Amino acid sequence: MNDFFKLIRSYLMEYLPKQKCFSENTVKSYRDALNLLIEYLRSEKQLEVRQIRFDLFDRVLILGYLDWLEKTRLCSATSRNQRLMVLRSFFKYAGQMDCTQVALQVEVEDIPTKKVPGKIVEFLSEDALQALLRQPDAATPKGVRNQFFMVLMYDTAARCGELLNLRVRDLRINTCHPVVYLTGKGDKTRSVPLMPKTVAHCKQYLRIFHSENTSNGESPLFYTEIHGARQMMSADNVAAFMKKYGEAARLDCTEIPKRVHPHQLRHTRAIHFYRAGMPLSLLSEYLGHANAETTKIYAYADTEMKRAAIEKADHLRKGIPPPVSIWENDEDMILRLSGLKC
Repeated sequence: MNDFFKLIRSYLMEYLPKQKCFSENTVKSYRDALNLLIEYLRSEKQLEVRQIRFDLFDRVLILGYLDWLEKTRLCSATSRNQRLMVLRSFFKYAGQMDCTQVALQVEVEDIPTKKVPGKIVEFLSEDALQALLRQPDAATPKGVRNQFFMVLMYDTAARCGELLNLRVRDLRINTCHPVVYLTGKGDKTRSVPLMPKTVAHCKQYLRIFHSENTSNGESPLFYTEIHGARQMMSADNVAAFMKKYGEAARLDCTEIPKRVHPHQLRHTRAIHFYRAGMPLSLLSEYLGHANAETTKIYAYADTEMKRAAIEKADHLRKGIPPPVSIWENDEDMILRLSGLKC
């Protein structure tokens, strides 16, 4: 291997997992981004792997790669920016390990990211949430499972993957203060309290799917059985039943959006907490956000609180027009206030 591939190896196998302590999934996403770069060089530049070396890279080539991502692979601006962040990280590492690559590091860091559209937070109203949770048939095991999954996801504001990765041992429900331990991004674990109604759903679910005879703390909490073997339930399975329930709920509640997906329950819980007065710092910890700035999207998204503030201000004014400024028609005063005239 030449120096380029030697540094890729140490970057993926030592630096990211052992020094940066990135999770397995994060390392995989970085590996995928670098593989795309190699694919671009092989397919578009007609290079063999052994021909790929550091001296090939410059600003023009990297920009060509980013354009290829958008135009050929139809990646969004967000995906393009993520790939660029990986390249910045790798070439920064290369510059630290080999001073001859510092100039390349600076060149890549100078490539700007693309502006992305503002993120729209999709959440459900109280009526829409209740209509959705009523859809599963609680008289069937599958209905009990699906209803509990949605109730637990709303109550904990968890990501879909966090619930799917749960093991039976992650539940603590026979205590004074029931909690569930969620493992989020970066393998960070947080404890989330469970409300009494959620605990009741949980106990019913465990009686059916994790009876004493089959109880195993390491078993996936949510699973499907294929040929008698238990397998972790997939995200596609969750998306499918929520889509079905959303379509059914829309017949009873016009507030149900056209597209219902799992992450809406996380957003819905966050918005409801924010409206109830939970500080953004606490909400950030509850959601497992690494950066508190991420949580501010819920403050921006909550138009109801903005509307209430406007209505309150209008009520206090009681229809009285705002007073006219004393300098409105006094040119001398304007000049004196601006410092142009003594």
